[in-house]
Amino acid sequence: MVKAMSNETIPQRKVALVFGGSRGIGAAAASRLARDGFAVALTYVSRPDKAQEVVAAIEAAGGEGLAILADSAEPEAIRAAVAQTVERFGTLDAVVVNAGIMRMGTVDVFPLEDLDRMLDVNVRGVFLAIQAAVAHMRDGGRVITIGSNTAVRSSFPGTSVYALTKAAVATMVKGVAFDLTPRRITVNNIQPGPTETDMTAGVMSHLEGMLPLGRIGQPAEIAGLVSYLAGAESGYMTGASLTIDGGFVL
Repeated sequence: MVKAMSNETIPQRKVALVFGGSRGIGAAAASRLARDGFAVALTYVSRPDKAQEVVAAIEAAGGEGLAILADSAEPEAIRAAVAQTVERFGTLDAVVVNAGIMRMGTVDVFPLEDLDRMLDVNVRGVFLAIQAAVAHMRDGGRVITIGSNTAVRSSFPGTSVYALTKAAVATMVKGVAFDLTPRRITVNNIQPGPTETDMTAGVMSHLEGMLPLGRIGQPAEIAGLVSYLAGAESGYMTGASLTIDGGFVL
């Protein structure tokens, strides 16, 4: 007679939600988490084709994926994305808040509507994504935000608003980490430097000479840090901002 396995011996599936997961760093993070054994939901705004490509690749490799249309400037869309993830996969173990936008312009001409849009997506949207996710997250979960090394060093004219939103995220993470320590949910921030994506291809080559390592970063390298922060080995780290930028801020 074969003895039935108890529920305690059956490993629970891990579930991750990546806000802004259709392209670039977000897509690399979603793919890496799927390889790490997570079922992965990801949000997109403008490129459903790219989002479905990421999901198709995850499923072709034997994983589970879900693409969700959600504008991170819209509070209800953020909450709905979390709800759809939990409805589909049953729980939530990790959230990666990667959705963000950049508008360039010097302070004397920066449009108010661009300022409001960047604050809505890059700051308020990050806070609301964390708030919505942790309401459904298991204790011991992981919150990972994708900031920018511009929070540490802004070296170009026209980046002031983008830099202030990313500095706000770095500070927010410290406070949110304290809030969630009773539940052992860790909260950490990744600050990438120049990274080659389909949106920046051909634009960042002039920065290579400014980087001590002499090259632009790759999305997979940022995703590797996401993987670490989403895993068990990072359980003693919370409230941290980790810069990964080829030495740009040295």
